[in-house]
This record gives sequence, structure tokens and C-alpha cells, in this order.
Amino acid sequence: SLVQAQRLFDSEMVVVSHGVENDPVLNYGNQSALALWEMSWGQFTQTPSRLTAEPMNRKERSRMLTQAKNQGYISDYQGVRISNSGKRFRVSNAIIWTVRDSDGATVGQAAAFSNWQFLLD
Repeated sequence: SLVQAQRLFDSEMVVVSHGVENDPVLNYGNQSALALWEMSWGQFTQTPSRLTAEPMNRKERSRMLTQAKNQGYISDYQGVRISNSGKRFRVSNAIIWTVRDSDGATVGQAAAFSNWQFLLD
């Protein structure tokens, strides 16, 4: 419903998702995600999700997404991400899951977390 969608968008918990493209593009970020990554909706939903991690962290990110895909979810992910302006932050206790449509087909992956800490360089 529209009320549920608004509650999700306004939630303090960060919620993000990406599609199933070869280089998946972010297709949802609630207000907390947009603020954390310092992007507008337009910027966010045109960003390949791999760019939310620095190059040296992308292999681990890819491994984790494959694990989530294979088992359907991960409930205790942690990793370092980077905002649009270059601020680094550590995410902990994130839940990552496979998103399916009403027919059961995989349409993407999503993540939610409420624990993050900015890192000093």
C-alpha cells in the first residue's frame, strides 16, 4: 500500500536494492540510504551497485552477494562502503536477501541495516 511504501521510505533503517543486470544498477534506496550515500534519487537509481564499495572491497562484496544468492539470504553481513563524496563507512549486521516477483522469479537483491559507522582516513 501507499502507506507502507511511505513508511519504508521514511524508515531510519537503510534499505537498498538492485536489479539483475550483468552489472546490477541500484533501483531503490529509502531516504536513509540516499542521505548515507549522499545522492539524489536520480543519481542513486542510475548507479551500478558495485560503486557503493571501493575497488579493493568489491571482490568481498561480490563473494557475499553470490553467497546470498545461493542460500537466499545473509543475516550478518559487514563491510566497508563509500558515499558519493568519498566518506567511508562500515556497515554491520546487514541482512541481504534475494528479491523475487509474484511468480518466484529472481528480480534482484536487497539489503537492510541500521548499524553503520563513519571511518576516519
